[in-house]
Amino acid sequence: MSTTSTTGSGAAAITLTEAELDRYITHEPTRMWLTGPGLPDTGGLLTFEPLRTAGLRTLADLAAGPSRLAEELRDRLVIGELLAPAGLDTESILLDGGTGEISTAYLLDPADQRPLAPSLETLLRFAAVTEELTGLRGRFASLAGTYGTKAATEASRKLLQLFEEGTAGRIPAYWKATALIRPLGLVAGPGTNSGLAVDLPARLLDQEFGQGRVARFEEVDFPPTLTHEPTRRFLRETGLPEDAVLFHLDPDAPLPTLREYFTDVRPGDFPLDALPPHADQLIRLGYLVEENSLVVDGVTGAILNFSEPEASLHPLNTDISTLAFTLWLLHHERTIDEHLGHELTTEAYDQLAATMLHTLATIDPTGMTTDADWHYWTELFQDEAGGVL
Repeated sequence: MSTTSTTGSGAAAITLTEAELDRYITHEPTRMWLTGPGLPDTGGLLTFEPLRTAGLRTLADLAAGPSRLAEELRDRLVIGELLAPAGLDTESILLDGGTGEISTAYLLDPADQRPLAPSLETLLRFAAVTEELTGLRGRFASLAGTYGTKAATEASRKLLQLFEEGTAGRIPAYWKATALIRPLGLVAGPGTNSGLAVDLPARLLDQEFGQGRVARFEEVDFPPTLTHEPTRRFLRETGLPEDAVLFHLDPDAPLPTLREYFTDVRPGDFPLDALPPHADQLIRLGYLVEENSLVVDGVTGAILNFSEPEASLHPLNTDISTLAFTLWLLHHERTIDEHLGHELTTEAYDQLAATMLHTLATIDPTGMTTDADWHYWTELFQDEAGGVL
């Protein structure tokens, strides 16, 4: 069983004795690390708490149907887990006791392993520098208080450089997704100028989607119940992409309320008595896939998803600014993955989805904090079969 000590920083560390390692680990640098500095129990990306509570266990001990495991996998040690947003399956961290190499796998299908780091020391270093990015401290302290595409590009460049140092330039997919996606949260700054949740760089959507493909609205397009002025200003000055991943709007007609939409645009397609009581306050911006409408509350500015099959509303985004960031993030991720020859989506779709959700949550925590048990973006990001990312 593991023991707990305290590091110089006051954080708890998990260490093991030589006797505990003898059955499992022959790689000397790994033995020295586990009996010396040890492992943190939980960080921002990883947790080694299973090691503290249960000690060293092999895949053969834990995996479903261990008799089906290849011989070279049976002795891999399950030492921790990758932390993932709620609702995603947990991926275990595995240690090769002979080589010290680290990989990940789902215990239900451990044969599908993916490299994570060449050693424990490298793994912990990568996790630490990623947390420095999250807190904009250490090697990323110079970026504190700066926002925009240049800040995101610089953070990504630094992370890639740090990850290349520990992998001879062959960065595992998990860390490549981390370096290319997590810094994108720096694109949006606090909403001090817009009166919304975040401020986006001028022309960010035009640069991403192309000139002429971002619709801006005029006062005549707004129904009287759209009284939330920051939303009106954003739609006038910044606008929304006409066609984005999972979202489409009709810029050729004034924005209807939800009741007007089902009365005038699609008469007879939906029972009006099943609409929300405040349907005249909900302005339809466009449609999502699978009979879902994207609406904005004209009074509060909240962005909601209206499901026609369920005749129900679900929180979608905090406001129009975080909706625009979400649409930009989805489109930009696809651009990155195409540039990489679809490496991220083919080699580590689930890890990419978790990274995207982490990044979105730094800008808009709606999917993590709402009491609802369903969130459109959270569900769709994970849809590997649908090829959303």
